[in-house]
Amino acid sequence: MCGITGIVGPKPTPDKQQRIQRMTRRLAHRGPDAEGFFVENEVALGHRRLSIIDLSNDANQPMQDVSGRYILVFNGEIYNYREVKSLLPDYPFRTNSDSEIILAAYAHWGVGCLQHFNGMFAFAIWDKEEHELFVARDRLGVKPFYYFQQGETFIFSSEIRSLLASDLLPARLDPTAVCNYLMYQSVCAPLTILEGIFRLMPGEYGIFKNGQFEQRFYWKIGNQKENIEIGNAAEVKKQVRRLLTESVECRMVSDVPLGAFLSGGIDSSAVVGLMAECSDQPINTFSINFEESEFDESKYSNLVAKRFNTHHTPLLLRANDFLESLPEALAAMDSPSGDGFNAYLVSKITKQAGITVALSGIGGDELFAGYPTFLYWLRIRRQWWWQLPAGLRMLVGRTLHHFSRTARMMRLSDIAAAQSPDIEHIYPSMRQVLAPRQALKLLRGVEQVEDPLQKNLQACREVLQQLPLLSQYSAAELLGYTLNVLLKDTDQMSMASALEVREPFFDYKLVEYVLQIPDDLKYPRYPKSLLVESLSPLLPDEVVHRPKKGFSLPWKYWLRNELRDWCTSNLNNLCERPAFQADKVQELSRQFFQKSNSNTWMQIFQMAVLEDWLERNDISA
Repeated sequence: MCGITGIVGPKPTPDKQQRIQRMTRRLAHRGPDAEGFFVENEVALGHRRLSIIDLSNDANQPMQDVSGRYILVFNGEIYNYREVKSLLPDYPFRTNSDSEIILAAYAHWGVGCLQHFNGMFAFAIWDKEEHELFVARDRLGVKPFYYFQQGETFIFSSEIRSLLASDLLPARLDPTAVCNYLMYQSVCAPLTILEGIFRLMPGEYGIFKNGQFEQRFYWKIGNQKENIEIGNAAEVKKQVRRLLTESVECRMVSDVPLGAFLSGGIDSSAVVGLMAECSDQPINTFSINFEESEFDESKYSNLVAKRFNTHHTPLLLRANDFLESLPEALAAMDSPSGDGFNAYLVSKITKQAGITVALSGIGGDELFAGYPTFLYWLRIRRQWWWQLPAGLRMLVGRTLHHFSRTARMMRLSDIAAAQSPDIEHIYPSMRQVLAPRQALKLLRGVEQVEDPLQKNLQACREVLQQLPLLSQYSAAELLGYTLNVLLKDTDQMSMASALEVREPFFDYKLVEYVLQIPDDLKYPRYPKSLLVESLSPLLPDEVVHRPKKGFSLPWKYWLRNELRDWCTSNLNNLCERPAFQADKVQELSRQFFQKSNSNTWMQIFQMAVLEDWLERNDISA
């Protein structure tokens, strides 16, 4: 896990050495173990290293292949690097790192090397002979890759703030992206909150040459090339356990201390249980506990820790403790988000305990229909209103939308007025914090907005429709909330403490298989029943049949009490920005603090976070 930067242009950029140093040092928190640069003619590359595999200096980056033709900067892990290495017996390896595997594989297969990698990664390779830059991102989008192109100059980095440190691009808000942020608590890829800065999509690579950047996909969700044999229920459960066990096992390869997050839910307990089976040493586990019984899960995390004999470290989090940590958590944000603070806190205590790599249970809900919205999606498709003529149904929905005053009612009216019950028309409404009409009312100068999330789903329409219904929703989650909130926040918040987080449920082989499982086998008769039964008797009944709380913080209470001054101060400052409608923001704020049912804490919180981020990064709006 590291931080990567680069500047490529037809001519030597003025002060290129100083610019790439500033960009790279802005990523020091991602890689405290080593720093390296490659600057030559039209290219400058920078790297900050968090040493995980092969801790020697020989494995530092930027790294050149044995011929000296290719130079690599790489962020992430190639979990099957030993397997790939065995396929390259003629390459004279000088290290035991997975970084050198990428160089050797690219030298041998070119772009085809991506088909051989199983991991989380974002990397760039400069070809001295062809004067071209090859960049790529992993299949699920676990690791970030941000870029900016102006004319014949291409700049990239692991973080937005690092790009800004180059002083080669403007720091201007994208009004469309701000609306998107208000709708979803994060901006949907490939957009970012700033104009001109984009993200590579999951499973995408690009080649920059002669001032042109061409992008292509080497993998897409639900579009695997090989047919998958599903079999009967017993065979499916056996395969799920095998794939998840293999995913956990390969993610335990590390030359530094390793642990796991343990909330006490099904997903984190499953990961910890499989880790215990794969290890002859006790697993280090970490959790956050609360004084508020509504949110505290210590009963279950302690039970699981005892069952698998882990070295367990709990952290009791009080409101005052969090209030003290809030400024540093906000400072860790590379881009504004309404989520991720839990990841920051558990990552911080895990790193302080001497752990450098931690496994997480995120992804289980997305794959195994763990959210209530999965069943809600099935119910929506059975609603009577789809039998009405499309024109009449859409007219009724739009009329209801006009008179709706809450986000929930607007969401229902939008769903009723949707073009069809297909996933690309329904999922965006189900994940919105604010309906489009509400978000637009908060902004000046933005009359309508194209939703990049819906656009991404429409681009995958043919593939998604071939999947079972529950898997269609899983795929939408992977392209929506998972990519734009869950994975992005996990990366930026864990790397703020130089902690590498690995997610076994996001192994692409497991994802490809589970997406093909029919609904009758995956249907959650009780929470994530397929996953539980596939691992049986690994998980205790108390964990399986407990009330679902989720790994969340009691924001609603804190914002109305301990964090009220912070919240109102930021909202007042946001009202002074010309991009926002002050009266509408103030109205939403009053409703929340008067405990009205017309809005939720998230709507208020994400605006306060946005203002904090704008102020910290000196961005005008």
